[in-house]
Amino acid sequence: MRDDRLLTRIAGLLRQAEGTDNEHEAEAFMAAAQRLATAASIDLALARSHDGAQRRSVAPITRQIRMGDAGKRGLRTYVQLFVQIARANDVTCDVASNSTFVIAYGFESDIDTCETLYTSLVIQMVAASDAYLKSGAYKGDTARQVVTKGSGYFRRRVVEEKPLSPITARLNFQSAFAERIGARLQTARDEGRAEAVANESGSAARGSTEIALRDKELEVSSFYRESTSARGTWRPSSARSGYSSAARRAGDRAGKRARIGADATLPGANGAIDR
Repeated sequence: MRDDRLLTRIAGLLRQAEGTDNEHEAEAFMAAAQRLATAASIDLALARSHDGAQRRSVAPITRQIRMGDAGKRGLRTYVQLFVQIARANDVTCDVASNSTFVIAYGFESDIDTCETLYTSLVIQMVAASDAYLKSGAYKGDTARQVVTKGSGYFRRRVVEEKPLSPITARLNFQSAFAERIGARLQTARDEGRAEAVANESGSAARGSTEIALRDKELEVSSFYRESTSARGTWRPSSARSGYSSAARRAGDRAGKRARIGADATLPGANGAIDR
């Protein structure tokens, strides 16, 4: 069940975050957007737990969300960002083997929230990484990379320190950005849940929020097991891609400063998927 009023309110908070030059205000608006989404999710879970008719009419769904065209560098970091957002909003994801799309499993309102947040944050992530590369701050840094040497029986994989290339710098920057955003949203979500539980009044209500949320998690988990056709396990990066602590520190700082607000559409795509 789509709640356009909720999305409008969230979008309003995101625009406020985007419109301020004060880092602390931007952080507060983003946290407020996530807490609003969490509160709405809790309200839905409680309503469904007390209303059998609503439980039957409002059920988990799947939605395919496009990340980009096949062959585009950096799609894994786009997926990583979406997955981090999804984890903070009770949504489970499968990922295309080429990272061109994700399949989201969860309640419609939660998936809508994920798309609203992702649409803004992916633009900021790319813009921040572009600025980092243009600044030249990565030059002179190195990255640890796994390379294969020798052949046949003498073939072996070793770790080498190499000059940090622009693409490796970008991937590490964006990966750290995504992780930081995930941590920020998770904190806001946990605070929202704790507040909802603390505000319960009366012996009959006490504990009902936690029970409703647990039932919701079990329902989404069961729906996922019945619906998924994923093969293998998706990972946000590979050993061969290279690891740069300097680029990751820069991406983490950008993730801390990130503001939210954008308007993009996310059409679907087709392909094999991973968990």
